[in-house]
Amino acid sequence: MLHLSGLYRYPLKSAAGEALHEATLDALGVQGDRRWMVVDTQTGRFLTQRLLAQMTQLQARWLGSTQLQLCAPGMVDLKVAVPDEHAPLRAVTIWRDSLQVPDAGDEAAQWLSQWLGRACRLVQVSEPRARQVDMVYAEVGDKVAFADGFPLLLIGQASLDDLSSRVGQALPMLRFRPNLVVSGSEAYAEDSWKRIRIGELEFRVVKGCSRCIMTTLDPQTGERSADREPLTTLKTYREREGEVYFGQNLIACGEGHLRLDMPVQVLE
Repeated sequence: MLHLSGLYRYPLKSAAGEALHEATLDALGVQGDRRWMVVDTQTGRFLTQRLLAQMTQLQARWLGSTQLQLCAPGMVDLKVAVPDEHAPLRAVTIWRDSLQVPDAGDEAAQWLSQWLGRACRLVQVSEPRARQVDMVYAEVGDKVAFADGFPLLLIGQASLDDLSSRVGQALPMLRFRPNLVVSGSEAYAEDSWKRIRIGELEFRVVKGCSRCIMTTLDPQTGERSADREPLTTLKTYREREGEVYFGQNLIACGEGHLRLDMPVQVLE
């Protein structure tokens, strides 16, 4: 029987993730997921583990709708308030999207700049300022916060198990940063799904997730694998038109509540 075996949130884009037992889904995906982002002070361009591997060691915890807590080795924990309507807006760029979002203030910027060793700012996004999902795969009104392109990512546990066996070591699921993990299916069964239901909530399975160099970072240590695994192995059997795919991007058909062990039904 298919069931939801993993549920994750990443409050700050490219920082460490947190495992959840239950979660509410709102218009932007898992509530509190990737609503915050670090950007370069001068350019406004988003910063991630691709450039700054130490971000794997940055812990960000969502404290409801009012605060974010930042934790990092050697730093005193910092609680950052969600910017109010009077907060100054900052022009930021994430991939091809440019938008204006509230800046979280100087204290957070100084804390992050000190730890990352470069001048940066912390920004936050709410639903009204969120980006439209690529219309090739989405409908008008489908929004995404600071995730790369889609509000949700699903991976089958059997797919990770198969990849681990090919690589020759057990790979942690957090290396691939999904929101949802489904157990009970065949490896890569999610590639053929078009619509699923988890509990009472339906989802559209819209696009395979193309993977990058971030998968070669150990999420616990931040160390990059010298052999570029698991990307090297993925390229041998999951490459298509120059992209390497692992996992599926989803869009929820409404809002609702999820908890671990909920049944998963393939509708199409």
